[in-house]
Amino acid sequence: MNTFVLATHNQHKIEEFNAILSELVPGITVIGYDGPEPIEDGVSFAENALIKARAAAAHTGLPSLSDDSGICVDVLGGMPGIFSARWAGNQKDNAANVQLLLEQMSDVRDGDRGAHFTCHIAVVMPETSEEFVVEGNWPGSIAREVHGVNGFGYDPVFIPEGFEVTAAILDPTEKNKLSHRSRALQALADRLSS
Repeated sequence: MNTFVLATHNQHKIEEFNAILSELVPGITVIGYDGPEPIEDGVSFAENALIKARAAAAHTGLPSLSDDSGICVDVLGGMPGIFSARWAGNQKDNAANVQLLLEQMSDVRDGDRGAHFTCHIAVVMPETSEEFVVEGNWPGSIAREVHGVNGFGYDPVFIPEGFEVTAAILDPTEKNKLSHRSRALQALADRLSS
């Protein structure tokens, strides 16, 4: 059995990684990280994911995973992007982030509300010094108001391509199969299997 430490203190994310990866790559277990959070001063999702994965590998000596993800809105030039968690300030308030995004887009026409969730997953293997990053994207658009209670972050205002409801209305199992994180984890599974 291969154990990877996931560079996060977010139990929801650990559970999501385990749920998706256990189906894709049997025998892999993802555990949480109990070390200090590094400063994410990268200028891209990939850089920030690598910063966190390197810190977890250095702290634990285990193969490590880390993701950096967020929402990128076309009309905002790809923002909030790497600032998704802190869009409304450093307090990382999901409701405030969503509210600010809705206010910024209040006058944007329906046809111009395109967006996508993106997820970059970094892997650091301390024994071999191998590092790599995979990516997954989930296209969609931004709703005009909050709908749904499932999920977290921007899920209540993100309408996935091909759907008429937000990601927060989707059943969590269905969302796990479609999401940007699922797509990145599929790319990760393909890489690990090879």
